[in-house]
Amino acid sequence: MSKRVLALLAAFGASVIYGINHTVAKDVMPTHIQPFGFIMLRVSGAALLFWLISFLGPREKIQSKDWPRLLLCAVFGMVINMLMFFKGLSLSTPINSSVIATITPIFVFILSAIMIRERITAIRTIGILLGFAGALGLIFFSEKTQQNAPNVTLGNILFIINAISYGIYLIIVRPLTTKYHAFTLMKWLFTVGVVVNIPFTITEFTAVKWTSLPWDAIWRMTYVVVGTTFSTYLLNIFALKQLKASTIGAFVYVQPLVGILFATMVGADTLTFLKILSAATVFTGVYLVTRVKKPVT
Repeated sequence: MSKRVLALLAAFGASVIYGINHTVAKDVMPTHIQPFGFIMLRVSGAALLFWLISFLGPREKIQSKDWPRLLLCAVFGMVINMLMFFKGLSLSTPINSSVIATITPIFVFILSAIMIRERITAIRTIGILLGFAGALGLIFFSEKTQQNAPNVTLGNILFIINAISYGIYLIIVRPLTTKYHAFTLMKWLFTVGVVVNIPFTITEFTAVKWTSLPWDAIWRMTYVVVGTTFSTYLLNIFALKQLKASTIGAFVYVQPLVGILFATMVGADTLTFLKILSAATVFTGVYLVTRVKKPVT
């Protein structure tokens, strides 16, 4: 099996794990842990796991000139991205988070156009507008509150910030993925992420009653740390070694399909006409932005 196929499978697997995460993580907040406290658990747990497996990779040192980029990657990929997503998830619904997450490749493209002068065409412009229209439809026309979703509008806005932050991370981390082994990169990214997250998360983290957590909360927290964080970041880093950031971003299509299916199956959320229309609009927009024009033969 070629490295490209393995990279595509890795990106697909990461998206499936993310899709299920929308419901799994939602159901544990805020009863057992607050969103920011969850992020401290997430980044510290992942950092520990990456340090434990780091001996399996080569011994590498991060060069001095690469530390500023690594710090920025940690801020956008392990701090802003995660804090906004989990806070948004505690306020909104799993289906909303699944749909809005799909606009990440649109932001990847916009940022690529700004940072590396990627060409903006009329079709891609239409795609960008459609993607934003679908996301804004969810923000402004969704019910303001739902069961276990106290502020849907604010939560959806935080999902937008999450998508922008993750798009920036995908672009700026790629040069590091071609230079360092995945284990080296991840252990330092998450270690920096722990340090930067402490001021924002430590209060909620220490408020958790760890000794009295029920099994339902424990397995969900474990899924988020081992699955959604450790496994998916490792899979995406592996995929980024072979694929473009825009290609990785396109796999976000899988997230809402898995997320919506899982959320409705377990009764965590319900489909409405607005959600279906918004999802269709976003999908169309992302397709137009990420499609590759075939060369004329």
